[in-house]
Amino acid sequence: MRDIQYKRVLLKVSGEALAGEKHRGLDFSIVNSLCEAIKECVSMGVQMGLVIGAGNFWRGVKDGADKMQRSHADAMGMLGTVMNAIAVADALEQHGVEARVLSAVEMNKFAEYFTRDTAERYLNEGKVVLFAAGTGNPYFSTDTGAVLRGVEIEADAILMAKNVDAIYSADPNQDPSAKRYTHLTYSEALAKNLKATDITAMALAMDNNMTMVCFGLEGGRNILPVIRGEEIGTTVKNNF
Repeated sequence: MRDIQYKRVLLKVSGEALAGEKHRGLDFSIVNSLCEAIKECVSMGVQMGLVIGAGNFWRGVKDGADKMQRSHADAMGMLGTVMNAIAVADALEQHGVEARVLSAVEMNKFAEYFTRDTAERYLNEGKVVLFAAGTGNPYFSTDTGAVLRGVEIEADAILMAKNVDAIYSADPNQDPSAKRYTHLTYSEALAKNLKATDITAMALAMDNNMTMVCFGLEGGRNILPVIRGEEIGTTVKNNF
């Protein structure tokens, strides 16, 4: 534990990151790489909560736009996160890591119902806890759900593992001159309207004085270096 900066973390992984080049469904080579990285962290004593997006199956705002009522589209997105959580929990178990899926929506055939105390017990037992179904409400992203769960479990940091390696002033794929940030305050990120997470997630993290690190997943290779405190991606805090 002496090499670890964050002893309890909430890791958010985008669904798209698990789809790989297919951009849909699950690429199990990526899933297995993620599980190996998580296993290494757990073996070092890190307590890990995990939230996985659903963009590899369905994005409520994007896929349902102008075609469905927003609450119904978001409900489909919540179900997508449950599917991803079940898949990754299964993969973790195959790697010898105990995992539990806790859902914000009751569906006892597939997952346990989330309570903060249940999550706390499993984390203290060394199990990876996968938080599924977002906040259980429409109009909230999985980023916001991740920050909410991170605050509830009193994580040392929220790790946002995405397809982009840091926070930029613009989309680096479209603007090669986009500025890459290593450190930001929440006030700066919100004032500049930077698209690291949605505004609700950013504001919730700021209000609860939570450290957030945004970085590229890279098949899970970056997770342990981030937990060790290495400067990978962009760290966001209220103060530095």
